Amino acid sequence: MAVYTEVSDDALEEFINAYDVGEVVSAKGIAEGVENTNFILHTTRDTYILTLYEKRVAEEDLPFFLGLMEHLAERGIHCPLPIHGRDGKALRRLCGRPAALISYLEGMWPRKPQPFHCAGVGEALARFHLAGQDFPMTRENNLSVAGWRPLFDSCDGRADEVHPGLGKILRDELDFLEAIWPAELPRGVCHADMFQDNVFFIGKQLSGIIDFYFACTDVLAYDLAICLNAWCFERDRSFNVTKARLMLDAYNKIRPLSEAEMNALPLFARGSAIRFLLTRLYDWLNHPPGAFVQPKDPLEYLAYLNFHRAVTSPADYGLG
Repeated sequence: MAVYTEVSDDALEEFINAYDVGEVVSAKGIAEGVENTNFILHTTRDTYILTLYEKRVAEEDLPFFLGLMEHLAERGIHCPLPIHGRDGKALRRLCGRPAALISYLEGMWPRKPQPFHCAGVGEALARFHLAGQDFPMTRENNLSVAGWRPLFDSCDGRADEVHPGLGKILRDELDFLEAIWPAELPRGVCHADMFQDNVFFIGKQLSGIIDFYFACTDVLAYDLAICLNAWCFERDRSFNVTKARLMLDAYNKIRPLSEAEMNALPLFARGSAIRFLLTRLYDWLNHPPGAFVQPKDPLEYLAYLNFHRAVTSPADYGLG
């Protein structure tokens, strides 16, 4: 279970008393998620998510994340909303951690994505990008191209413990990406983590997007490439071009990609693969014994990277 900070009944009651949400009926830790401590909280009024932000989330970034959720909701994006206490504050402390109470979003995330899920994600991401255009705050993406080399270096030469030759593969790929990474493309607010467990559906209808704690200001087409990797590979790690075509077509109908963005998509897909390969590699090598959460396999994203390195044009993703 991904509960890193234990919360006593007395501490929880004192925390909830700051809100006008009724009395606590039950609180249960949520096993999913690896960054923060989350509880599903039932009160006499409603259901909420209680989040305690752990060390990997910088406290100074929280106003950006919480403010973005409110901004997007005002513009019709279905996402959870921070609950404000009687004092007007949405962010406070619990058990020594920054904490917030968030509205509960109905729906389930798809364990086995179908083509219609991919189309829904493409449309939702485009609407997300448009809705974020006038968000006044910015946050640097510290897990974009400038952050990959330090992350690789932090693995301290141990990449080959996971896969023979992985260190050289990563070093060569970083040399390539750092040399030609395109910066002069449309930028804006990116979700940067729109994986399957962060998108809810009710039936075939996308009901909302959650987990904004990697959101940042970056190149919008890079955010789309993250979704291609997250949604369009099958369990055997083969690429499903039908899913990719539906995702990209749905995105294009809402926010048409420029020719330059389309041409950069294979490069961004490689970059996205490197980003998640490196963070998974770091977690794999630094996994503490007895930890509740099993680290994800970094070699899944090595397979994705190998696919993208063989791509010759955006047509390989179903474009054009």
